[in-house]
Amino acid sequence: MYEILGIWCIVLLTLSIFSYLYGDNPFYKIAEHIFVGVSAGYIFTITFWDTIWPNLFGRLFPNYVKAGFEFDGTYVFPLILGVFMLFRLSKKYDWLSRISIAYIVGMMAGLKFYVFLNSNLLTQIKSSTVNLAGTYSSIINEIIILVGVISGLVYFFFSKEHKGIIGKVSRIGVYFLMIKFGASFGFAVMGRISLLIGRFEELIKFSYWKTTKVSNGVTELIYIYSPTLIVLVFMIMTLSYWAYKDKTKDIVEE
Repeated sequence: MYEILGIWCIVLLTLSIFSYLYGDNPFYKIAEHIFVGVSAGYIFTITFWDTIWPNLFGRLFPNYVKAGFEFDGTYVFPLILGVFMLFRLSKKYDWLSRISIAYIVGMMAGLKFYVFLNSNLLTQIKSSTVNLAGTYSSIINEIIILVGVISGLVYFFFSKEHKGIIGKVSRIGVYFLMIKFGASFGFAVMGRISLLIGRFEELIKFSYWKTTKVSNGVTELIYIYSPTLIVLVFMIMTLSYWAYKDKTKDIVEE
């Protein structure tokens, strides 16, 4: 029973999202709100039980939570800051939430600066070096990367007008940037296409669905149904009626 109900929900929500190709309509709005609400609830639940509960309450109440940590009184401060965040809902005491926000912004700025310095800057410098002891193909690849990095940086150097040698080098940097943006866009499109193919496979799979039951070695056919076609016809009829009513309403107002 739950499997059948899940199949109908999958088909209905998938076709509701695809209905945006027709235009903004109630089916798409309902599916959008369900997706946002379920995603927010899922993220909140996972964050609480996997992060806050073991790491915070597991250190403040180790005998009760039993997360494998010892008592640490310093975690009272994160608890207080978390409570202060809830005062964002109060107009009178919302200033308390600014303390938590200021702490989070300052801490994340420091962490991100370290991560950026370590992973982006230092790693990029290391990757831009040319190992002359390597093979010919590796040396050529490393030289290309070095030229791309230098020319890309020159393109963003605006203290001097891009003329002469600087202009030519910056032009090379533009080519490297376009290749990078094109590759990133292509990778994103490939990911979305794979998701689209997965959705179409589900719709094709459920376009003909039969339920059977095996009893004493005999397979018994219970019923055959087609959720995809039924939901598609229902949505087409509903959207047609909705468009007709909307058009009639506009004519009456005119």
